[in-house]
Amino acid sequence: MNTRPSRLLKKLRAGQSAALIKTNLSDPRIVELAGLAGFDAIWICNEHVPNDWLNLESQIRAARLYDMDTLVRVAKGSYSDYVRPLEADATGLIVPHVASAEEARRIVQMTRFHPLGRRALDSGNVDARFCQVPLTEYLHHSNTERLLIFQIESPEALEQTEQIAAVAGFDGLMFGPGDFSHLIGKAGQLNDPVVVAGRRRVAAAAKANGKFAMAAGLYVSRAELEAEGHTAFCLGADVLGLPEYFRKLLDSF
Repeated sequence: MNTRPSRLLKKLRAGQSAALIKTNLSDPRIVELAGLAGFDAIWICNEHVPNDWLNLESQIRAARLYDMDTLVRVAKGSYSDYVRPLEADATGLIVPHVASAEEARRIVQMTRFHPLGRRALDSGNVDARFCQVPLTEYLHHSNTERLLIFQIESPEALEQTEQIAAVAGFDGLMFGPGDFSHLIGKAGQLNDPVVVAGRRRVAAAAKANGKFAMAAGLYVSRAELEAEGHTAFCLGADVLGLPEYFRKLLDSF
């Protein structure tokens, strides 16, 4: 039985840029709308959103209808918090607030199968088509077509960026400008020189270690972000777009 390759990885491996959208809302129909629009991937937030596992599975299933990848930003927690989205057939994980190379290695160990890691094996879920994918194919696919993206979001983590980037077994880094700016006492000042320097340092470390850099938003021009080495771009979010649309309706009325 065929397994689905990552659309995002295919584009990045071909040297192309990829476009994502973020959803904070839990309705799978919003995922379908993003798929209809043609996005390469949707970022589903489980860190700040009260989403449950069954609904998450429905959102991932909605994305598959349009050959769209799903990147689930997990809650910081246990092994199960990281593995369940993968077993629900998410294309990848975004792990927030990764602060050290040691932590990065632990996450790789939990989420990659041997020989990359020590993830526990259970092929009775959606990602292995309920035991219908041959085991060797399932293991290989999980290690090569599933993404791990680590977020660097604090001044302390930024100082460890190069060591984190050098860890084997994950795919990309993403700088978190919101939390970073907040933690240096400049909340929301995304163009502050210290914030910009942090963003550029993360992108440079990713590139130097064969990883891709993902931009959390288009807070500067695409050309500038691409020049820094970013190749995956989150273009916006449902909770940003819908309020703007509603206000425009009222203003025009």
